[in-house]
Amino acid sequence: MRKRIVILGAGESGTGSAILAIKKGYDVFVSDAGTVRPGYRKILSDRGIEWEEGKHTEKFLLDADEVIKSPGIPDETAIVRMIREQGIPLISEIEFASRFTDAFIIGVTGSNGKTTTTLLISHMLEKAGLNSAAAGNVGKSFAMQVAERMADFYVVELSSFQLDGIISFKPDIAVLMNITPDHLDRYGNDMLRYIDSKFRITKNLTSEDHFVYCADDDLVMKEIAKRDIRAISYPFSMKPRGDRGAWVEHGKLIIKTINSELTMFKDQLALKGNHNTYNSMAAGIAGQILKIRKETIRESLAGFKGVEHRLEPVMRIRGIDFVNDSKATNINSTWYALESMETPVVWIAGGIDKGNDYSMLFDLAGEKVRAIVCLGLDNSRIKSSFTDKVPSIKETGSMEEAVKAAYSLAKKGDTVLLSPACASFDLFENYEDRGMQFKKCVRNL
Repeated sequence: MRKRIVILGAGESGTGSAILAIKKGYDVFVSDAGTVRPGYRKILSDRGIEWEEGKHTEKFLLDADEVIKSPGIPDETAIVRMIREQGIPLISEIEFASRFTDAFIIGVTGSNGKTTTTLLISHMLEKAGLNSAAAGNVGKSFAMQVAERMADFYVVELSSFQLDGIISFKPDIAVLMNITPDHLDRYGNDMLRYIDSKFRITKNLTSEDHFVYCADDDLVMKEIAKRDIRAISYPFSMKPRGDRGAWVEHGKLIIKTINSELTMFKDQLALKGNHNTYNSMAAGIAGQILKIRKETIRESLAGFKGVEHRLEPVMRIRGIDFVNDSKATNINSTWYALESMETPVVWIAGGIDKGNDYSMLFDLAGEKVRAIVCLGLDNSRIKSSFTDKVPSIKETGSMEEAVKAAYSLAKKGDTVLLSPACASFDLFENYEDRGMQFKKCVRNL
């Protein structure tokens, strides 16, 4: 009798899991409490996979041998609690996909910088001519990539939600960029639970694996001191280290691994700003571990074009620059964005507040922000936080309204920056939809 897999959620993760499970001979049922998007609906139906939307039918779900939960579904959901009470094994798509590949896996997590670092490493592997694919929280799901493209190397972006459901998943190189407060609404406003989720990337590492992490992140360093992480460690830092890892010294980026050292001038890096230097250091260490040619690593770090929706220049209109940083869904990402601005800013912010503490933005806002344009259904916390910090705050209810308001508030030489510091789901499908609408509205000015 075929093993029955039930999948909760029919988005990228759930649909990818369904395709892989069918390919591996499982009996598959997909259940989504919301509305399944047309593209995923077609994929499931074309493959003859049973699915439902708008509900979770208990009798179909509770006869599963195993349940795969999409990362967007909270653990506190009634159906998830019921599945656990029935003793049915509950795993993530990442865990499931890892069972069906022997490829070398580079896993990248962190509160900020993980998408850029994932795509930068992927760019480097492609430039080196390796059979590789990016997956996980960026582009196609890990399960979909394993089902459709058997690569020799997978670079997998891992959110805390994806890591929550792992049991035996283990990357060969684990990269932890940083940890700052984010998604605390999903963790009962308990920072320790969120930290534990991020550190699950180290859960199954052995002495033959590699752990790349930011040595300038006090929280990361404090947690490392508490934990028994057996992997070979590679810290990266803005301060000279001299042993192993990556650091900046006299304007040079130095990347040192066992029996190998690479140097290049920091100003040669394609991605500017200190946060991007960290991303480049992490990617460079991964390249060195994989013994990619030094010239290829340098060319990759110098030629990478960046990530859509992350400090993405859109266009200049009458001397005003418009920058799309829709991917900034938390305070720390927006801090990096504001910190990198060299002109006065009209800042478009707002969305679903995930328990944000805006105080870390006060100094930058007071120094750089000419006006805030609020874009969200509930802007009360942004308004109360910044009322005495910036000269002007304006509320808007749509992207078109927000862009027009920002344009009217900006002066020649200013930058209009979309960097919401909040999730997008109140007015948009996701941060990509928010960023695309921003770019469309800017072009229509």
